[in-house]
Amino acid sequence: MKIKMIIFLTSTKEQKENYRTEIVMKTFESTIRPVKGDIIDDPGFDSSFHNGYEVVKVTINYETNECYVSLHPLAMELEEISINDYIDKLVANGWRIISKEELLTL
Repeated sequence: MKIKMIIFLTSTKEQKENYRTEIVMKTFESTIRPVKGDIIDDPGFDSSFHNGYEVVKVTINYETNECYVSLHPLAMELEEISINDYIDKLVANGWRIISKEELLTL
């Protein structure tokens, strides 16, 4: 089954130049289907903020053999690593930025 993990990321720093919000997605094949409450680990995640993301919603489309997994949103408040660096780390590990329009067509 094709698993599509989705995370909403936002920076909550007060400076407008540092504020950024993105939706990122990673797709892979797996015979294991996540369920709500599971903790997902990934090399793109930064341990400064968490030890994995919690699965908050799972939607299965049996016709397309796809599973959409919404992970707990991340609001970066301390920003020991900038949101830009964090997103770069995710992208370097197979995540990709998706638009809100693309999200609506999933």
